[in-house]
Amino acid sequence: MSDIMMWAQRFPMDRQPSLEEVDRYADNPLWPELRQYLKDAYGAEPRTEYSRCGLEPGWNVKFKKGSKSLATVYLRPGYVTAMVSVAPKDEPEAEGVLLTCTEYTRTLYQNTASSKMGRWLMIDLTSSEVLEDVKALLALRVKPAKK
Repeated sequence: MSDIMMWAQRFPMDRQPSLEEVDRYADNPLWPELRQYLKDAYGAEPRTEYSRCGLEPGWNVKFKKGSKSLATVYLRPGYVTAMVSVAPKDEPEAEGVLLTCTEYTRTLYQNTASSKMGRWLMIDLTSSEVLEDVKALLALRVKPAKK
């Protein structure tokens, strides 16, 4: 049985998971670090929403700053995948940012098709270096608040 099915079966549409249940299921030290970063840098709180998407059905966690979407997080046991979009207008700047990113993120970007809505990168948070890549790409979309 796939991890996606396990998550969808554990939390069907009529059973919204609490944030504590999300944390336990993700069981990944990078997940709380990402959440804290999004809160501190953007004032974004996690919101669980149900998706009927054929590729990633079930509950996911969305972060927004105002009306702007920052990231959607998809859960699997032991790790999370952050979907970060790069708008077409930001692609030239993204290519500069990618020079400082991991090989994994550069390859993912190159292999993700561009559309009129941009590139939707499904980034598996597997290391602190990849988390730093996510932060750098998020800053293209919405600038972090000044501290």
